[in-house]
Amino acid sequence: MSTPQHPAETHRRLLVLVVVAAVVVVIAAVLGRPGPLGAVAQEPLDRAPAAVPTGEQPELAGLDPVLTARFLRAQAAAAEDGYPLRVTSGARTAQEQQRLLDEAVEEHGSPEAARRWVLPPEQSAHVQGTAIDVGPAESRSWLAQHGGEFGLCLVYENEPWHVEALVEPGGTCPALVPDASAVG
Repeated sequence: MSTPQHPAETHRRLLVLVVVAAVVVVIAAVLGRPGPLGAVAQEPLDRAPAAVPTGEQPELAGLDPVLTARFLRAQAAAAEDGYPLRVTSGARTAQEQQRLLDEAVEEHGSPEAARRWVLPPEQSAHVQGTAIDVGPAESRSWLAQHGGEFGLCLVYENEPWHVEALVEPGGTCPALVPDASAVG
């Protein structure tokens, strides 16, 4: 026979169970998986949740909620297929973007050559929080094949890592443009 527990200990254990159940429900909602009671708590694919938890992925902070929600769904599907998709670069400040542009000018020899790879802050989708860079390479290939299912598209021929939410989920992504200099 077990020893009766103190009411405070029983309350603490119940509270821990409630918190764990809430976390499971939130994860199920984000990933679109069945919850503990079998119900699927999922936002429609054409609408992002009001707030998207970034949890253990701080690189998602500052991104457009639609992009974040679509990426999390794609990431879960990629993982199911054995591809560990992750964001390697997300939202950037204007200062960070300018630093990258300055470095690209130094590396490529001119502002025109640098613009093939890095846009000025006022034109960068990263500064707007509407673009991500993803990796590793084999996972990028998976996303190139399946991204339209989630409304995520590659944009530039020379940057197979640059992704934006350009179409509705299930849509067809537009043709790639040669490089970032085609923008603007």
